[in-house]
Amino acid sequence: MKENPILRNDEEDNPMGMLTNLFDVAMVFAVALMVALVSHFSISEIFSKEDFTIVKNPGAENMEIITKEGSEIKKYTPTDDDSSSSGSKGRKVGTAYQLENGEIIYIPE
Repeated sequence: MKENPILRNDEEDNPMGMLTNLFDVAMVFAVALMVALVSHFSISEIFSKEDFTIVKNPGAENMEIITKEGSEIKKYTPTDDDSSSSGSKGRKVGTAYQLENGEIIYIPE
């Protein structure tokens, strides 16, 4: 008796078929994880067309200022060394506070 090809079970013939499904699940998981991280850390501005400024670790020794102007992203690291002529370093000259009503107060050091 000849076997009907419609009723035939091909999963037994291909042991690597399950790995293909696992790869697909891993890719969906990786994309979902990246979307969750972007939304959790509120860095979706990087993907927008608007200009923005991000201050990482404000007031700390390793503070960084990241600005996006158009399609160009610049990273600024303030230091106490004034010998740099590249324009990418600087020093802290004061502190600015924003009040609840939106007013900003600058206190020089």
